[in-house]
Amino acid sequence: MQSGTVRVNNKPSTLHSHPLNPGDIVEFSGKVGIATKASLPFPVLYEDQHVIVIDKPAGINTSSIDGSSSIQWIISDYLKNVSKGIIRTYVVHRLDKEVSGVLLLAKSEKAMDIIKDKWEETEKHYYALVEGTPENPEGNIKSWLKEDNAMKMHSVSETAGGKFAITHYKTIRDLNNYSLLDVRTETGRKNQIRVHLSDMGCPIVGDRKYGASTDFIRRVRLHACSISFPHPVSGEMITIESPMPEGFLVLKPKNEKYK
Repeated sequence: MQSGTVRVNNKPSTLHSHPLNPGDIVEFSGKVGIATKASLPFPVLYEDQHVIVIDKPAGINTSSIDGSSSIQWIISDYLKNVSKGIIRTYVVHRLDKEVSGVLLLAKSEKAMDIIKDKWEETEKHYYALVEGTPENPEGNIKSWLKEDNAMKMHSVSETAGGKFAITHYKTIRDLNNYSLLDVRTETGRKNQIRVHLSDMGCPIVGDRKYGASTDFIRRVRLHACSISFPHPVSGEMITIESPMPEGFLVLKPKNEKYK
């Protein structure tokens, strides 16, 4: 291929139509990394032959099943074009549509499976700007989470069929009637941080779904600021960080232009 060298299961391949089987490891070296950074509509924080980590903007889904635009669709479409259909993108974990920050995706099903198998070794941190002040400056929240018919998550009793979730938080800064928290998730349940902080009496600013003020329409102030994970091939611990978005701590007394 003119744009780089393709290897399938550590063997060189020059055929665009090379057949692939589940579990095959595809490596692509050449211009794809540089071109991706220049061509995607969001920053690429890290990329190699096996994974890609991007800085997800708020307002777009990680993935979708109805054909609507998503992070996975945008990256997959681009990588399939530059690799002549060889490279695809696989979702390792998700960030809610309203949440921004570090998002890790794999470039093969095998890499995805390896990362997921070692997910307990992955550590994710978030910035959360919340209403009010936690009773304790740091601590952890544990509950069983279950989704209702309206697709909203709730903390329920252990016997109600929910999934156990653990969230750790630490207060970074007090901001009048608000607090900036460093949040770490020990489990990866849907809307976990949003439910747990709301349960604590400190809903995330802008998160009207989970109890935040409805006086103004605001961007949800939850940002995935770092992820550390073992590389699926080398095993090396990789840490990727994303800076706090501009205006994250600014709360003006009016509606914000946000989807």
